Amino acid sequence: METASDFMRNFKPPPFLPPKEANTIKDIQYSSHGHVRQRLDLYLPKHGTLGDSSLPLIVYIHGGAFKFGSKESPWMPSRLISKGYAIASLDYRLSGDAVFPAAVEDCKAAVRWLRAHATEYRLNPGRFIAFGESAGAHHASFLGVTSPAGVGDELDVGDHLDQSSAVQGVVDYYGPSDFLQMDAHAPADGNNQKHDPPGSPESLYVGAVDGIQNAPEKSTRANPITYLSVAKAKSVPPFFISHGVDDHVVPYHQSVLLHEALKQVGVPVTLHPVQGTDHVFEGISREQSDDLDKMTDQFLASIPQ
Repeated sequence: METASDFMRNFKPPPFLPPKEANTIKDIQYSSHGHVRQRLDLYLPKHGTLGDSSLPLIVYIHGGAFKFGSKESPWMPSRLISKGYAIASLDYRLSGDAVFPAAVEDCKAAVRWLRAHATEYRLNPGRFIAFGESAGAHHASFLGVTSPAGVGDELDVGDHLDQSSAVQGVVDYYGPSDFLQMDAHAPADGNNQKHDPPGSPESLYVGAVDGIQNAPEKSTRANPITYLSVAKAKSVPPFFISHGVDDHVVPYHQSVLLHEALKQVGVPVTLHPVQGTDHVFEGISREQSDDLDKMTDQFLASIPQ
């Protein structure tokens, strides 16, 4: 039987297919820092369904265990372009480039750049939705929980600091939320990716040379749940979370933790488990996939204009 570590090592994603229904602007540098990873691709609907109004924006953040992946991701929800959404697909610094909080800083810088250029691209600055999968969902969650003023302000660095990095909604597909609990709640069959050891994706991401359990302060700082409070909950946007129940790479319990934490402080949140599926919803049926798309679309439509 292939282990989760084998899956991560051998996995080859399907090819990226550029959406034909979009006008595409490639490799926009969103930070004057100038790192090659600080770029985004912007996809604008050729035939929008919103008339002359500004476009809601999906800020898409790819996954890849914090150490690989690309803005040209086959999981980018390009089907939403035909529904009138613009999509900004981000690259960001990976763990081999810089440790936390560099990737989150990059995502927030990209949001500020997009808001600063919203008029130019006919984007609605009041309807930005962070949408991430796996490691990218972790970053998307960070954008959500640090949306209130005064929360995580130290993560806003660089350009366009006169612009907000807040988002108005978060879609989180199978993202981690508490690194310190990942191994403790892995699937019972033991066929799972290990997260505690030195050299694990999470240890590399936070810079824990002896493993995350030996660096609890670093790990806790990189936990989006840490930034939640009742006092600021009204300014945290709604979340839609979905996760494969049999995920051997990011345990399903990670989404349960985030759901419970958001609910406890009063943030609107929906958790949609996908039974019988592994990481990246491997094993999903057509019916389950259609149901997930429908629920995601309903969530996006519920975010105020």
